[in-house]
Amino acid sequence: MDWKTLQALLSGVNKYSTAFGRIWLSLVFVFRLLVYVVAAERVWGDEQKDFDCNTRQPGCTNVCYDHFFPVSHIRLWALQLIFVTCPSLLVIMHVAYREDREKKNREKNGENCPKLYSNTGKKHGGLWWTYLLSLFFKLIIEILFLYLLHKMWDSFDLPRLVKCASVEPCPNTVDCYIARPTEKRVFTYFMVGASSICIVLTVCEIFYLIFKRVVRRTRKWKKSIKRSVSYSKASTCQCHLKTEEKENKSLHRCVA
Repeated sequence: MDWKTLQALLSGVNKYSTAFGRIWLSLVFVFRLLVYVVAAERVWGDEQKDFDCNTRQPGCTNVCYDHFFPVSHIRLWALQLIFVTCPSLLVIMHVAYREDREKKNREKNGENCPKLYSNTGKKHGGLWWTYLLSLFFKLIIEILFLYLLHKMWDSFDLPRLVKCASVEPCPNTVDCYIARPTEKRVFTYFMVGASSICIVLTVCEIFYLIFKRVVRRTRKWKKSIKRSVSYSKASTCQCHLKTEEKENKSLHRCVA
């Protein structure tokens, strides 16, 4: 793993994130990625080698293992971490696109030309929608992988004894034992808990972005109403003054 590239990527994502996004990012890379790299791979390293079954039938142990572990936990979590961090790259790519447009605009019209964006990293306009879309992608991916993990093993629990029945070439019901089931159960609950917290943070960030947008729109709407009211008052006053001037002129003519 190239840690310099990872650090640059993290600083880029963290730069354009909200407070909830920074907490989410820290949780993903400290409590999920580092735990995965340091501990989880070692815990699941012996899952197939020490999957012990009470049979000598050739191929039965491998078939029972494949029947109970269609996809390994460790590989499923690796895919989850990859897919859940990819939507954050959409924001970085959008900001890079804005910076490239700004650079081309300066090269074409000169350094003193008006800027296309007041701040290329500010979440306004299309960047706001890109950021919100990336949050929805992350939310869907997290929920989908939790559903797959629960669906494949009926629950997040790992039993000590697995009964393999009606699976060829096993002649009858075979009892199989998982290596270190308690330790694997603890890590499974830890990863599921971390993923659940990430889901809560993502939902909070979505509501925060929408609430902030609504507040900003409401303030702009109130300001526009105040401006229109002040303009109408000013125009009414001018009309009254013109009417009074006309009346005064007519009175002076009548007196004369």
